[in-house]
Amino acid sequence: MILYICFSLSAQLSAQNIETLRQNIEKITKTKKAKVGVAIYNINTKQGFFINEGTHFPLQSVYKFHIALVVLSLIDEGKFTLDKKISITKKDLVPNLYSPIKETYPNGVTLTVAEILEYTVCQSDNVGCDVLLRLIGGPSVVENYFIKNKFTGISIKTNEQDQQAYWQTQFKNWITVESSNDILKKFFDKKQPYLSKNSYKFIWGLMEKTQTGKERLKGKLPTNVVVAHKTGTSGKNKDRITSAVNDIGIIYLPNGDFIIISVFVTNSIENDKTNEKIIADISKTTYDFFIAK
Repeated sequence: MILYICFSLSAQLSAQNIETLRQNIEKITKTKKAKVGVAIYNINTKQGFFINEGTHFPLQSVYKFHIALVVLSLIDEGKFTLDKKISITKKDLVPNLYSPIKETYPNGVTLTVAEILEYTVCQSDNVGCDVLLRLIGGPSVVENYFIKNKFTGISIKTNEQDQQAYWQTQFKNWITVESSNDILKKFFDKKQPYLSKNSYKFIWGLMEKTQTGKERLKGKLPTNVVVAHKTGTSGKNKDRITSAVNDIGIIYLPNGDFIIISVFVTNSIENDKTNEKIIADISKTTYDFFIAK
């Protein structure tokens, strides 16, 4: 009975503590002219919560992480290898698509799957993304992979060329904050059944090297804190509304804890700097909360 009472009191205190973090994050978002989705989970303490759960948030380039997971799962099945060479022709270098590959190799190039994955995840290369989608059979292969593995709350219907060309198309690729954190959590678990050890090491190595969105999850954290993450960003429509400023990933805390975090900013009439600051403030507030415990 004494042990039960102690456990119950501990659980109540834990719930109260995490509710404080939720309230602090809601103070950040409530004054902003945007809809913000948040998912937080501490792997070690098993504390977490969602804000605006159930909402379909446009993925934008966040889905390059999910595409990479499927590419690596097919490599594990023996369909091809990281060393497989892919020819990227000048025709593939579509105008108006953001692409460091295109900037570096304006006349085309032959790269390995590993190199294309690095461009796609770390630098959010749109040409590389569409090359990978063609390699594996299209967006439906990615969506079906997650459905087959019983992940819900995610839709992947289109490639980058179409997504960037037509404003409404981006909304076909969406995720809920619950699903975003669930996928991160399960694929970050070293005991997960989805990827081989080599593929696991490869994807999380890429996520740690992500170069985009330095003012988002990493923006206000100490420079020595490792963040394995993937960003996604839309433009603005004619009404100056931004549909997506996103960042998802794992924050490696100095005390050995790991924070799974997904932040999606949508339907925003704030400027770009403010949208990124929302994510940075949420990340820093979360970091400070768990470091202080």
